[in-house]
Amino acid sequence: MVLARPNILSEADGDCVGIERVDGRSPVMLICEHASNRLPAKFGDLGLSKEALSSHIAWDPGALSVARGISEGLDATLVYQRFSRLIYDCNRPPSSPGAMPEASEIYVIPGNKDLTAEERLARTDALYVPFHDAIRGLIRDRRAKGRDSVVVTMHSFTPVYHGRERLVELGILHDEDSWLADRMLDAAAKAPLYRTERNQPYGPEDGVTHTLILHGLSNGLRNVMIEVRNDLIADDVGQGVVADYIKGLLQQSLDAR
Repeated sequence: MVLARPNILSEADGDCVGIERVDGRSPVMLICEHASNRLPAKFGDLGLSKEALSSHIAWDPGALSVARGISEGLDATLVYQRFSRLIYDCNRPPSSPGAMPEASEIYVIPGNKDLTAEERLARTDALYVPFHDAIRGLIRDRRAKGRDSVVVTMHSFTPVYHGRERLVELGILHDEDSWLADRMLDAAAKAPLYRTERNQPYGPEDGVTHTLILHGLSNGLRNVMIEVRNDLIADDVGQGVVADYIKGLLQQSLDAR
């Protein structure tokens, strides 16, 4: 049976992929899968309150601003998803229940309940496929020009999850390839501005390294995932300080190659 593939994005919604500094000189390619809490017009509010849609379940608050600061500081290409993770979480494969979750932390998501195969496919085609195709294309183009790519994904996390306080402030995450993460952790230990931990508050066992595997490990590219506690990047000052700090960790780590 061939499933229907309706287009869920209107002309007013625009493209799902944002790309900045496409010709950036740095080998670093910054990826922000959870950059926005925006919903395509067709989905309304998914049955959620404004409070829920502004919370961490819908996006990673501050992550895009930090990524932009790093991008500017390094002259690095930045790729980000322009729609909420609630419609499709681009750090999850289509087979994952978390790609289009029916619930997130304390919130039930009515607009994601009992999705049909056709509805899931439409979201996958509209958001996941073009997002990751854009990243593949950039890596391919760089390789054709003899340029290296280093995959760095940028995220933020909530200070309190299911009522439990998280003390970690900066997480450096990796899957099987820990080369870049090891060096960033060493650099952070020498300049401990934040409480920094390996594979916290999530790790590979939580399924959070999908983008690293898809574009980093599968291509033999250095890669790392960065998580910042979002209360540290709630304003311009905090975002600037964190972006500058992470930029320094990346520079030191890559210079050690």
